[in-house]
Amino acid sequence: MGNLPKHITIIMDGNGRWAKQRGKERIYGHFEGAESVRACCELAVEMGIEYLSLYAFSTENWNRPKEEVAGLMKLMAKSILEERPTFEKNNIRFMVLGDRSMLSDDLIADIDNAMEETSGNTGLTLIVFLSYSGKWDLEQAASRYALDFKDGKTDIKLEDYLCTAGIPDPDLLIRTSGEQRISNYMLWQCAYTEFYFTETLWPDFRKPELRLAIETYSSRERRFGKTGEQIK
Repeated sequence: MGNLPKHITIIMDGNGRWAKQRGKERIYGHFEGAESVRACCELAVEMGIEYLSLYAFSTENWNRPKEEVAGLMKLMAKSILEERPTFEKNNIRFMVLGDRSMLSDDLIADIDNAMEETSGNTGLTLIVFLSYSGKWDLEQAASRYALDFKDGKTDIKLEDYLCTAGIPDPDLLIRTSGEQRISNYMLWQCAYTEFYFTETLWPDFRKPELRLAIETYSSRERRFGKTGEQIK
């Protein structure tokens, strides 16, 4: 495949349905979904993908049952601690982006330690969006932009105030489980992103499924508002 995406982002959907189909609690699906995260990271490293981002938990997800939310936060902390040696071994830079105001101090400390330890790595950048929403991102960016503009800064751009500043916009967005919406995710950044929807539930989305998504992306012609003749 000659036309690889530089940045792949995934809305990981279907963990609860996957668990329900097997007569288990929803949290079981989240634990199995963590294996899909590992598999997709491995393939991204193998293929030389520069950025892989994952929509792990939205600001709206705080409204889910308390037991599920607590389990998800525990899983996040556990995964960060367990995967840090893997990050170093595979030269992966790890980042977590989102609204930290609802996160525990312990989880924030784990996140900051992992980000600092891997900040010098030059391979795949793995980004986890935690307690994130596109509307929140635009609101906080606009507020900071307005303050700087009021202070006399005129050579500024709104995208420089998004939490993704310095990160290239996604080339390919994948959503699992058959849903066909972006659910308040990177509303600004996905203006020209290619979308790929699959019926596969996230815990079943492994290397073959990701490779198929990348192959599909590679067969598309991205025009960015231009005509096909201009692209050629």
